Amino acid sequence: MKKSILFIGLISFIITSCAVVRPGEVGVKQRFGKLKGSPKTQGVVLLNPFTTILVKIPTRTVNKEVTLNLPSKEGLNVAAKISILYHVKQENAMNIINEVGRNYEKVLILSTFRSASADVCARFYAKDMHSGKRAEIEEAIKLQMAEILKGRGFVIESVLLKSITLPSGLYAAIEAKLRSEQQAQQMEFVLQRERKEAERKRIEAEGIRDAQKIIKEGITESNIEWRSLEVLKEISSSPNAKLIITDGKTPFLINGEE
Repeated sequence: MKKSILFIGLISFIITSCAVVRPGEVGVKQRFGKLKGSPKTQGVVLLNPFTTILVKIPTRTVNKEVTLNLPSKEGLNVAAKISILYHVKQENAMNIINEVGRNYEKVLILSTFRSASADVCARFYAKDMHSGKRAEIEEAIKLQMAEILKGRGFVIESVLLKSITLPSGLYAAIEAKLRSEQQAQQMEFVLQRERKEAERKRIEAEGIRDAQKIIKEGITESNIEWRSLEVLKEISSSPNAKLIITDGKTPFLINGEE
């Protein structure tokens, strides 16, 4: 019986003396409240359960989603849902626990994000957060966070504006503006088409005018006489009986059968 108790106690001691660091984590031994040794990577870590605990923090990419109201340049509050992608540098894990503690996300990451996002968004209009400047805003927040957290052991990978809810009146104004822009573009297209059609008609009229001018310049007395002689020659060679009256310049044909 005693042997069984001793065996169970030994097994329990061995189990409690082992801690597992999983992939994407780093562990630091804490003995009597003080951090000891270097950070431990994935695997089994042996420790004294009566005096030591293993503090683990993730080094993999963390996706922290935040919902907050952001100020805009015109003084509006824009409801936004934003994701922050970041990770902890393994070599800085001990310093982070010593200087900030295990609650570093709330103490540093979120507070820095709220400050940076409010500062950046206040430089943009509300409509910009819903338009092509969205990526510019995301990048500006990321860079400002990285600058504030520089040297603290964090890497801000990305800031993503997942959803933006604009004030209802602003939605209507944006839609009205888009409709006006579409109507203006359509009108510009119609005007451009009409200008091209007018240009085509002008070129066509110039061509007809030039052709008429050439024809008019070609109709001279000598040309008429020359053409008349050609016609007279063709008629005279015909086997049909005809009566031709001419003054030598312009022939006049009387059909012999009439």
